[in-house]
Amino acid sequence: MHEMSLAEHVREIIEDAADAQGFRRVRRIVLEIGELAAVETEALRFCLDVVLAGSVAAGAQLEFIDVPGEGWCAACAKAVPLHERYDPCPHCGTYGLEVRAGERMRVSAVEIE
Repeated sequence: MHEMSLAEHVREIIEDAADAQGFRRVRRIVLEIGELAAVETEALRFCLDVVLAGSVAAGAQLEFIDVPGEGWCAACAKAVPLHERYDPCPHCGTYGLEVRAGERMRVSAVEIE
């Protein structure tokens, strides 16, 4: 389950920020999760609850923002919605779309006390 390693990385990001900025408590964590990032949000939520226990972010509210997948079709010369990494272009049926959005997960905000 790679969600556990993602949760540990989120904890590291928050702890590094706490050390650098001197805050002691995190109230809310906002994560942007791309549609193509292969992250199971409920598994990630569980892992974060476990990993953040005893840290400055223990008990923090978790907010997930879904980022839609987007690809670029060279044949159509346009951006198209992309729901699976290897889907064809919904307009012309061409494969090999270039992924432009929705493949990452990132900490987009941390609300502190």
